Amino acid sequence: MGRGGGRHVPSGVVRVTWRLSGRDVSAAEVARLARAWRASGLPLLVIDGPSGAGKSTLAAALAAASGAPVVALDSVYPGWGGLRQGSVELGRTLIRPHRAGRLGWVQRWDWEASARGIRIAVKPGGPLIVEGCGAFAAAGRPAFRVWVILGDAERRRRALDRDGGAYEPFWATWEAQWRRYRRAIYAQPSSWSRSSSMP
Repeated sequence: MGRGGGRHVPSGVVRVTWRLSGRDVSAAEVARLARAWRASGLPLLVIDGPSGAGKSTLAAALAAASGAPVVALDSVYPGWGGLRQGSVELGRTLIRPHRAGRLGWVQRWDWEASARGIRIAVKPGGPLIVEGCGAFAAAGRPAFRVWVILGDAERRRRALDRDGGAYEPFWATWEAQWRRYRRAIYAQPSSWSRSSSMP
């Protein structure tokens, strides 16, 4: 893996992880990815990658193609230092119950109040998309995994433009967490099996 957000995936990626350009995913690519997800038989699709790479855009396109609801980790992290905690909590409150066929829930974070917000119930029994930094850690296995990649300069520009500059004071803090998380994910060879790319 190179420094920064990364244009590479680890040597050996989970069978259902795909390398995407992240910036402008075409309708044909989305359709192929949606078909591959359906063919996998896995109800959970998780989209991970660095900030600004295009995870939310891809999740919205896949939701439109599949009818699956989307849960964004951005709505769960407990503040700018909460990447790891948000991932762990979502795995416990939503993903594990969903796999077991039980009602799960999402504890939203109120960014303006810097406090816990409302709790949203998520019914079991259907497909589900989870997207955000830390989604692989939240989901564990089995899951259909998508790793979105984009160059560092471009994704930083996209992220800061998207939030009107509000993100800029926290960019370095978030990037440090992301890089620690990425190193931890890459250090788990048992989590990866082989490289894949969009067909």
